[in-house]
Amino acid sequence: METALGIFECKARGVFRKQKITPLAGDRVVISVNENQENTVDVIEERKNELTRPPIANVDIMAIVVSTINPKPSTLIIDKLTAIACHKGIEPVIIITKTDLASSDELTSVYSSVGIKTVCVSSQTGEGIDEVKNLVSGKICVFTGNSAVGKSTLLNKLDETLSLKTGEYSNKLGRGRHTTREVELFEFCGGYLADTPGFSSLDFEKSDLILKDELPYCFPEFEKYLGGCKFSTCSHTCEKGCKIVEAVESGEIPLSRHNSFVSFYNDAKNIKEWEL
Repeated sequence: METALGIFECKARGVFRKQKITPLAGDRVVISVNENQENTVDVIEERKNELTRPPIANVDIMAIVVSTINPKPSTLIIDKLTAIACHKGIEPVIIITKTDLASSDELTSVYSSVGIKTVCVSSQTGEGIDEVKNLVSGKICVFTGNSAVGKSTLLNKLDETLSLKTGEYSNKLGRGRHTTREVELFEFCGGYLADTPGFSSLDFEKSDLILKDELPYCFPEFEKYLGGCKFSTCSHTCEKGCKIVEAVESGEIPLSRHNSFVSFYNDAKNIKEWEL
């Protein structure tokens, strides 16, 4: 556990096991430091959010790293990740790499128009690096992205002490860090970065299910239209009198975003609450 006085190795009290509470990386806790016996975690403060895969709490930023080319970005995956972030009360930030190789205008236009922060970066020119540093400074951040999008290269640019090899995300840093299960948090840009072995967008996609009634609230651009549809049972997928469908037809909501919503809705409508 990291404190103002240094790093302490602690064991969670048995009461947490009885309460079926597992300490997570990112938890804010109260500990006891004992001279002649093991240190203990006595209190786990209320979490503002938590993720199942990877297991981590109190996340501020989900940085979704995509490339303009090689590999080609998938709006379906991006939208799934932004929906999970919104559902968990985490701010999604889309970071677009390799902007020196291909245009990012289309992606930037879609996500900027719906109020999701989008930053274009180039490891060659340094474009956007300072902007990303400012966004993550002082925050607990998780970076996700498929292989070959330039995630390790980006992280090295943000923090030169990481020295990650190309294609490598997880790196054992011989410095103070607090660890719970397979997730580690280490100092990064004035805040903390989640370091998880085998970490990718697939972890998030399988992490937390969203019920169909909650799904519209995971698309921030839908908010001002909710409650205005002709039918109170509107699914916002294809019904006549649906304000969201009308907004898509008029170009106020990007078609790709609504297509993703419909895909997620069709998956979610078969989920039962007990499955959660």
